[in-house]
Amino acid sequence: MTRYVGAIDQGTTSSRFIVFDRVGHTVAMAQREHRQIFPQPGWVEHDPDEILSCVRAVIEEALRGASLTTSDLAAVGITNQRETTVLWDRRSGRPVHNALVWQDTRVEPMVAELSRDSGQDRFRERTGLPLASYFSGLKLRWLLDNVPGARDGDLAFGTIDAWLMWHLTGLHVTDVTNASRTQLMNLASLEWDDTLLSAFGIPRSVLPRIVASSSVYGMGNGVLEGVPVAGILGDQQAALMGQACFEPGEAKNTYGTGCFLLMHTGNSPMSSKHGLLTTVAAKLGDAPATYALEGSVAMAGAIVQWLRDNLGIIKSSSEIEALAGSVPDNGDVYFVPAFSGLYAPHWRADSRGIIAGLTRFATAGHIARAALEAVAYQTMEVVGAMQQDSGIPMRSLRVDGGMVVNQMLMRFQADMLNVPVVRPRVLETTALGAAYAAGLAVGYWNGLDDLRANWEVAETWRPEMEAERRELLTKAWAKAVERSMGWA
Repeated sequence: MTRYVGAIDQGTTSSRFIVFDRVGHTVAMAQREHRQIFPQPGWVEHDPDEILSCVRAVIEEALRGASLTTSDLAAVGITNQRETTVLWDRRSGRPVHNALVWQDTRVEPMVAELSRDSGQDRFRERTGLPLASYFSGLKLRWLLDNVPGARDGDLAFGTIDAWLMWHLTGLHVTDVTNASRTQLMNLASLEWDDTLLSAFGIPRSVLPRIVASSSVYGMGNGVLEGVPVAGILGDQQAALMGQACFEPGEAKNTYGTGCFLLMHTGNSPMSSKHGLLTTVAAKLGDAPATYALEGSVAMAGAIVQWLRDNLGIIKSSSEIEALAGSVPDNGDVYFVPAFSGLYAPHWRADSRGIIAGLTRFATAGHIARAALEAVAYQTMEVVGAMQQDSGIPMRSLRVDGGMVVNQMLMRFQADMLNVPVVRPRVLETTALGAAYAAGLAVGYWNGLDDLRANWEVAETWRPEMEAERRELLTKAWAKAVERSMGWA
């Protein structure tokens, strides 16, 4: 029997290929960054060909570095940045435009137009999502309307998973978790919805076929020649699976480019009255789909990148903790990183980033600390909304993503939530979730109990802050958030 399962983890800033063994340990890994393209303020693009090239390269590098071949892989899964939108020519396989990244806000006028009569929640009952620039449907509409000849060509649309599947297997498919982020899929039927396609002006002919998150879709070609490709999950749903959150009430938060908190809600979609998203958690083979509530925060690790690349107050992302630790507190400085507006639970596209409370006392250390604290405050708001919607008190929060190595952030997060924050032994939960989906499809793992057995605690941060201090900070943060609104 083949020894390992591989996962393609295609994220907002880089692509990775990770090979896991049966207990979820990393056997091999390779990673490459790709360019972030900013043609205009609020526009964010990626080169799909560059991403594909990076994915192929990291597969080869990871296997070669561990002296493995494709024959050592039982299956491969794919996880991806979700709403990022690609449109390509079916005959040549070439993109007709750069990908529009999930952070891109150019479709705000379309959001306003569609919201004018029935409000931002016009399609929430069908899709679980408010009208926002975040999702793929309007990004696809923009491409069809603005790329010359697009509506007359033989074109294919997809999120990044579908773009990779097209080139690695020859199939035009996407899974239910990615489809649920387009705002074009009906949450109840798990199919493309004609009413939504008509409202958004999308021809059905460009859309991929919707498939389960765990199933043998086809055999790989090229760098994955002969390997079953058997799992697809959007990155945050993959992290939910990698964290073994399979029961209602179990939740995880991923601290990556953005911050994404998902709570498993069972086999029925749970509507939100507090600004959260209702989304598909997974569909494993022929089993019924499971659902989740999600709170999406646009800026988390991206704040640190901005401090590094735009302000230059740090030279590398790893320096942020030391700089933030150079001061004992935030000096009453608050950083609201609404660079693309505010996502959950506010959904205010007119918000813009602000740094409030500045005096001549403030230093780079205070700004760095305020930036880290902003990540925790935004998560706190999402957790509060989630508890109001679900009625389920959060007893602990499972965390993953690149920022969880930051001890200061994790301690402050536990303090602001007033619950323990728990990091698992395996940090690569997003890739692990994709590997789990693929491995289940080919029988590498026998079921969810095998996956639960792999989850182990590595570190726990417990709250230490006094309630009075927590309340003071929470009120000041709320004041800063209010100041950020109405700029655009």
